[in-house]
Amino acid sequence: MDDRTDVLVIGGGATGTGIARDLALRGVDVTLAERGGLSSGTSGRSHGLLHSGARYAEADGPEARACLEENRILRNIAGDCIRDTGGLFVQLADDEPAYFEAKRAACEDVGIPTEIVDGESAREAVPGLAADVERAMRVPDAVVVPSRLVAANAADAREHGARVRTHAPVTSMTVENGQVTAVTLGGDASETLRPRYVVNATGPHAGRVAEMAGVSVSMRPTRGVMVSVEYAGLEPVLNRCREPDDGDIVLPHDGEVVLGTTSVPVDDPDDYERADWEIERTVEECASMLPSVAESERVRTWWGVRPLYEPEEAARGGRGISRGFHLLEHADEGVENCCSVVGGKLTTYRRMAEATADLVCDRLEVDADCETAERRLPGASDPARLDEFVRRFDGQGPTDADLVGR
Repeated sequence: MDDRTDVLVIGGGATGTGIARDLALRGVDVTLAERGGLSSGTSGRSHGLLHSGARYAEADGPEARACLEENRILRNIAGDCIRDTGGLFVQLADDEPAYFEAKRAACEDVGIPTEIVDGESAREAVPGLAADVERAMRVPDAVVVPSRLVAANAADAREHGARVRTHAPVTSMTVENGQVTAVTLGGDASETLRPRYVVNATGPHAGRVAEMAGVSVSMRPTRGVMVSVEYAGLEPVLNRCREPDDGDIVLPHDGEVVLGTTSVPVDDPDDYERADWEIERTVEECASMLPSVAESERVRTWWGVRPLYEPEEAARGGRGISRGFHLLEHADEGVENCCSVVGGKLTTYRRMAEATADLVCDRLEVDADCETAERRLPGASDPARLDEFVRRFDGQGPTDADLVGR
């Protein structure tokens, strides 16, 4: 068995599989290694919002534009990995009107389509909406089915020559003369690879994986709870139009809604408290927008861990709502053939992958352009095929357990 590979991508979430797909489409020999099943980390434990950019518009115009662009690209390439629900930012009686106006103006500046409706019209469009909703703003949000999205990226990567190793944790790296020369995989893989280049796309675990190569990535992960409750008939994503806080988003699923979320720092992304107060606060706050969810039967509860980059979080000085991504080369630490990609969000995974693949191709002197913004994902128009990809890569996550066929 040939243990050589041009690029080893570590991490099987949206970003990692997106990088593997992008590189494979450019003709690069690539291996993807994931310690569990695909999307078993942050991607598959998110709330599943496909951002329009409206959530970030007043805080970070460039990031809002990136979300809007990627939202439009994913609607074209991802098919049934996306549910086109629309979104609604709602202002309650206790919410600051000036914040609503600032967001509306910022959306206009960014180019995000909006429509303002009064409270009565909002309640007609969304039965069950709170009586004290004073007005609302329509935006082109949507819902991502992350298990399908990640698995489809992996399937396309493999179709174009990539090797996808699931249940294959990295157990060690060997660094010699400023190069990662060997990476050992455990679990089902049980092999040692000799890559020309290594990409660390392990989300909140990026710091630990970087340490294996003798480099550092400072992370400040935070946990957030999601609560799925029985609720039929909600169409748009509901966003509370206020400064970011706990329990300010409700996402529609088939016969359920997902309520989220909190933001609590954790030391270990594998071992952290799952506090009852987070559940109760999230339900209570979301019920301010959609009151009956407070009494709805709870179907499942899960936590996700955000892969936040510590220097950015320190600069923001608290709970920052807008977070871009960071592509870190480690040559200045003495390891020339290794980079880490951290931060970002599910909506912009493809853009993160493109930037990373551009860097890798430059370092390997590969002259090939990115195709992922135009090339449709395999199975995009065939939900059954997408769900087969999920099963093949053991990719089921709690976010979309009610949406993905088994």
